[in-house]
Amino acid sequence: MLTLLVLAVLGAGAAYLLLWPVPITPRAWQAPVDAGYSGPHAANTGLAGVHRIGLGGADGPEHIAIGPDGLPYAAVHDGRILRLDPAGGLPQEVAVTGGRVLGFAFDQTGRIIAADALRGLVAISPDGVVSPLLTQIGPGDPLIYPNSVIIAAEGTVYFTASSTRFDPARWGGTFNASLLDILEQSATGRVLAYSPADGRVRVVARGLSFANGIALSADGTRLLVAETGRYRIWSIDPKAQAVDVSTLPPEGDASARVLLEDLPGYPDNLMRGRDGRTWVGLTKARSPVIDHLSALPELRAVILRLPRSLWPVPRPYGHVFAFDPDGRVTADLQDPAGATPDTSGVTESGDRLYLQSLTADFVGWRPAP
Repeated sequence: MLTLLVLAVLGAGAAYLLLWPVPITPRAWQAPVDAGYSGPHAANTGLAGVHRIGLGGADGPEHIAIGPDGLPYAAVHDGRILRLDPAGGLPQEVAVTGGRVLGFAFDQTGRIIAADALRGLVAISPDGVVSPLLTQIGPGDPLIYPNSVIIAAEGTVYFTASSTRFDPARWGGTFNASLLDILEQSATGRVLAYSPADGRVRVVARGLSFANGIALSADGTRLLVAETGRYRIWSIDPKAQAVDVSTLPPEGDASARVLLEDLPGYPDNLMRGRDGRTWVGLTKARSPVIDHLSALPELRAVILRLPRSLWPVPRPYGHVFAFDPDGRVTADLQDPAGATPDTSGVTESGDRLYLQSLTADFVGWRPAP
């Protein structure tokens, strides 16, 4: 009898791990070999001991931009945008969107154009009034998971929409939705162009596994886009028309090509710095387990049936680096201790680098290299 009971329990457990419904339909892909912390990304402690600016009880300064007044502004987890005091004083509340801003930029009139993962593309006036700009791409095509924003000199707003599958408003927030999208690997992320003059939207590129950070190249002729789920950064023609990057040959073409690949972590925000360089933050180091499961989609579904404590989440590791227009790494700064966790990017201003983070309760800064 005891043997039968044990077998029944084991059978029920196996059935749960194999058959219990999960929200993802995983796709097979082949993760590139992880070179680890070597070459231009050799391990270092360039982010150790950074200076800190408190957020007055807020956390998650996911994105930082420099305003027309020359001061840094940060989007934090509770939906606010804060004006920071570089001297370390308490921040000032500028606006509350009621959602979660992941990226924003200032236009030529001083308005903030923000990608709010819960509310869509919004505009924020200099006096803090929040107005919706875009919630639909087209008929039957809602704007889901807007993430990062850049504004071209002529006014076009380029932004990423990370997923058409997992809406943070429905799936427990941005972290849960991003995890589901990257585990599924259905690659539904897009790059879009919005014209404030007439409200028109154009799909620039699609087929990205969690489209994330976006920046313009130094000469303004290319869009740089982080594909978080596949550890790479693309160079894309801003004039492209719905190019499907998942169908391109390995070398790409004139519309889109991979600029950096096989990165040692998950790339997030992209920010232009001085001297033609672009900064990127790696929010997490790569997981050998997740890489191994890239070609085993069924086992990725099993992960979601395990207790969250058993999920293969990499340990905290701070890491940002800069690259030139040709994709050569020109600076690499790391914090192996993870004191500055989940580094989502870098904002360079004057002689400082301000560190963006998904979870920190401060903004770290250090002198620019």
